[in-house]
Amino acid sequence: MTALATELTHGRTLVNAELFDRLTDFCAEEYGLERSVAERVMDQGLAFLDVMGSTGETLSPSKLIDPAWHTFMLHSPQYTAWCQERYGRYIHHAPNSRYRDKAAMVDVVGKIRAAGYAVDESLWGTKADCNEPSCCGDGPCC
Repeated sequence: MTALATELTHGRTLVNAELFDRLTDFCAEEYGLERSVAERVMDQGLAFLDVMGSTGETLSPSKLIDPAWHTFMLHSPQYTAWCQERYGRYIHHAPNSRYRDKAAMVDVVGKIRAAGYAVDESLWGTKADCNEPSCCGDGPCC
């Protein structure tokens, strides 16, 4: 019996390439990230937003993913239109930093993965070798 490989979706496909590049450039500049890291952050951030928008659940991003949400929101015409077109409503952002423990991030990552998205564990603090509490979503160590 042969197992079929499932093609995972990437968050970057949720916006056009020009907007993704603009968001990535802004995220890199605003948050002092290397562009390659900012690309990963934006990709995961868009997947996260799609899961929230599609399910209506209120979820918290990791500290490393939160800049993606801020970046998109600061491009307010595009963010507002994207939310309205995809979900029929605006996805509001309220600070929820106390909900960023490892268990919460594992839950969020599970929902993103269940929606068919590729997950970059190192940005969520959920890697098996993560050194809690010194890392786990709070820095680039995992």
